[in-house]
Amino acid sequence: MEDNKKSSKKVVIKKTVKSGVSFGSALAMVISYTAWKSIGWAILHGLLGWIYVLYYLLRYSL
Repeated sequence: MEDNKKSSKKVVIKKTVKSGVSFGSALAMVISYTAWKSIGWAILHGLLGWIYVLYYLLRYSL
């Protein structure tokens, strides 16, 4: 019974992390395209995901 609970917790954690990574990439692409008006930069920043989002927040909003 405990193994079943642990297994279901792992599945929930994996789905949450995957959603967070996908959201971070989408957010990075939107911010990048809005700021630079370039699809190339948006793709690159989408690959970087949350790293670019944090960079943008630190660089431009503080």
